[in-house]
Amino acid sequence: MLSATSRSSASSLHLKSTRHFHRKPSPYTITLYIIALFALSIFIFIYYSKDILDIDDQHKPFSSQSHQLSDEQVQGALSSYGLHQCVEPTAKYKAALGSDHYITVRSNGGLNQMRTGISDMVAIAHIMNATLVIPQLDKRSFWQDKSKFSDVFDEPHFIRSLQGDIRIIRELPGELVSLPHARKHFTSWSGMGYFEEMKQIWKDHQVVHVPKSDARLANNDLPLDIQRLRCRSLYHALRFTPPIENLGKKLVERLRLRAERYIALHLRYEKDMLSFTGCTYGLTDAESEELRVMRENTNHWKMKKINSTEQRIGGFCPLTPKEVGIFLQGLGYTSSTLIYIAAGEIYGGSTHLKELTSRFPNVVFKETIATEEELKELTNHASQTAALDYIISVESDVFIPSHSGNMARTVEGHRRFLGHRTTITPDRKGLVDIFDKMDSGLLNESSSLSRLIIKLHKNRRGAPRKRGGPPPGLKGRARLRFEEPFYQNPYPECICDSKVTTNSSHSA
Repeated sequence: MLSATSRSSASSLHLKSTRHFHRKPSPYTITLYIIALFALSIFIFIYYSKDILDIDDQHKPFSSQSHQLSDEQVQGALSSYGLHQCVEPTAKYKAALGSDHYITVRSNGGLNQMRTGISDMVAIAHIMNATLVIPQLDKRSFWQDKSKFSDVFDEPHFIRSLQGDIRIIRELPGELVSLPHARKHFTSWSGMGYFEEMKQIWKDHQVVHVPKSDARLANNDLPLDIQRLRCRSLYHALRFTPPIENLGKKLVERLRLRAERYIALHLRYEKDMLSFTGCTYGLTDAESEELRVMRENTNHWKMKKINSTEQRIGGFCPLTPKEVGIFLQGLGYTSSTLIYIAAGEIYGGSTHLKELTSRFPNVVFKETIATEEELKELTNHASQTAALDYIISVESDVFIPSHSGNMARTVEGHRRFLGHRTTITPDRKGLVDIFDKMDSGLLNESSSLSRLIIKLHKNRRGAPRKRGGPPPGLKGRARLRFEEPFYQNPYPECICDSKVTTNSSHSA
């Protein structure tokens, strides 16, 4: 119980507090209350309006939402970054005259594998002081293309452009055709020392035949002049024939008439790619079996039994059309975005393609922007139609490959060479984790999904960086295979700082 003194004290306090409560607040106090309420209102408005803006901006093509890519990043606006192309030889460079030594080549693989292989062989012919005979193109690949070199490339331009580097002839001299030739599989990813040793072959043979041209040269630790010769060969000398070049430019102009900007999407959802990688996610049992049989019956594909789930989790599978659609929306592109599909026939046709077109209906192929008459001469010539895809992809505002194949790497490298044009390379392993969370209901399509995708690709948009070396821990020759390909990123040898003159060899 409270004492009388305590009760009196409590009563006094209560009376004071009551009087204080009913006292009229001062102007100063009122001002403080108003300021506090105003600040709170602004905070609430900003917090909740963010989601409203997210919804509203979905109606704007190539949107510039605050949490998404900026206009420049999404639209693919170019920037020189203070860099420029540098492919001219140094003062000490000397052309290879070829003398009486000849190299014949059978290029292997698809268009871009052949292009990079031919550029390697140009450099190798220079190192070995040999005359290069115009290469034979692969006629035994999946596409069974019978095109000759002159059907795809501007042969006179190729010979003329490189006359200051090596001697190139169209055919082997008649008197040498019947002589014994040395058949040589040059070791992949080899350096200068290896090819200097190979010169000993000229003691016994005048002609060396190379059955495969792909990945013959190392990516790094080569003289600056050799690296720049590779760039001159690929970016200047290996020009497509005038008919292909002209049609490619015409199709780019038609795309520009349809929209101010367009994305070139290299959708590697083709039968041979899915079969080769063993990726069957999203396919029916019948489709999966068809791909397995194809892989079993393709002799030069070494891997026969492949765990599709492990492949996908590891990020080794091409993105499906549905996954590409979610990815593009996450990046901030709207349904009105013009998308050019740079690819062959999509496996499953419209059945699988509609998983993309349901989100992005403004999708076109070369068959829909070119006339039947324009494409007639290219029918059944996969290398020539692939050349059109290449031209359109290089010239696009944004290039996005769904898998890191030869075309994806070569187009990325060319776009870097031309000013680091925006190339967004999906982090497939990270995206699969996101897609699986969506499938399990742990994540839905919202602004938070978009922020995750944007954050994941912050540094995957083709900005300047020096070529990467092998993953840590790898030793010996095995490391050479896993270095970033030279033709995917020719920086720093063929791309220089505008403030610095490069006169020495680099390795990245």
